[in-house]
Amino acid sequence: MNTMPFEQCPVCGGDLVEKEVEKILRGGANTAVLKVCAEVCLRCGERLYSQEIVRRFEKIIAKLERQETEEFRAIGVTYQVA
Repeated sequence: MNTMPFEQCPVCGGDLVEKEVEKILRGGANTAVLKVCAEVCLRCGERLYSQEIVRRFEKIIAKLERQETEEFRAIGVTYQVA
């Protein structure tokens, strides 16, 4: 059952396939990486996320901004090159 609102890519009209993708979220100075399902355009690569996934992104970003990262697993350190 397709829960996505689009049959074709709204950007280029290409065909969409469901894939597991890696998403990077930033909140303040903190970053989180997670794997989620998305509809991905075979032509242009545009990713479409369900409303449920977008709400999850928003919650994670808010936690990152508030530095509420106790439930997240640290996987390394990020550096900014000057």
